[in-house]
Amino acid sequence: MSPHSPQIHAALHYCARSLDTSFIALGPLKVALLGVVQGVSELLPISSTAHMRAIPAVLGWPDPGSAFSAAMQLAALAAVVTYFWSDIVAVTGGSLRALSKQDWADREFKLAVAIVIATIPIGIAGLLLSKTLNQCDSPLRAPMVVGIACFAMALLMGWAELSARHKRGAENLTLLDALLIGIAQVGALVPGFSRSGSTFTASLGLGFKRADAARVSFLLGVPAIALAGGRELWLLHQAGLSAYGWEILGIGLVVSSLSAYFAIWWLMRFLQNFSTWPLVIYRAAFGLVLIIGAGLHWLR
Repeated sequence: MSPHSPQIHAALHYCARSLDTSFIALGPLKVALLGVVQGVSELLPISSTAHMRAIPAVLGWPDPGSAFSAAMQLAALAAVVTYFWSDIVAVTGGSLRALSKQDWADREFKLAVAIVIATIPIGIAGLLLSKTLNQCDSPLRAPMVVGIACFAMALLMGWAELSARHKRGAENLTLLDALLIGIAQVGALVPGFSRSGSTFTASLGLGFKRADAARVSFLLGVPAIALAGGRELWLLHQAGLSAYGWEILGIGLVVSSLSAYFAIWWLMRFLQNFSTWPLVIYRAAFGLVLIIGAGLHWLR
């Protein structure tokens, strides 16, 4: 795309604000397409940020920005809550009953505590890196950085697949497991690593079965997704996002939530019968394409 095109000029205008709202320049149809990409790639361990950064670059569109990507995580949250509704209700109800009885050994209460523990590391790191992530042309969103992170996580996923015992069930989750998975979740702040990829890989490395590793990854990620998405909505509100901007964002959220539910439904069934090698190979190839494209200046 020419640097003098209307879309680029519009994106630069939105980037002039305190928060990157360049996604408005894309319009409803392009945001709907990115909503499908975000929904599918957010819940598969293939890095939604890498896809949200690479696809606009390949098509010559402006980078929609990290604020858009983070806000769109609320669509993934809706899909996770819907799919795991019975688990979430059980954890919430069981925890309240355990608190009233002061039954600290209750399994549902322990899972609730584990979810809180897993959220603390990314909550602290997210606040520290917020300005860097949300600034226009953030160095962390450079195609080369995203490509390297994507490929590196593919190597880690491959290592986890080779070394994992695949014996533990989600009911065996300990507080130490939650802390280690929570620390791994911090990697999601670097575009290309992905939240689901880092937590799923950590869960596999701790010996969980593939489907149980995915369940643990999704449940432990609920607060992190909610906090990240909610915070970005608040920042967009503070930045004075226009009514048209909210309309564009709403279109993306609706489309993304539908595709995210399909993605989680497919992944849970896939992991019950197959290894993660197809996802590892795809992720590694995608990362290499980004690295080569950035190195040859095809992606800007």
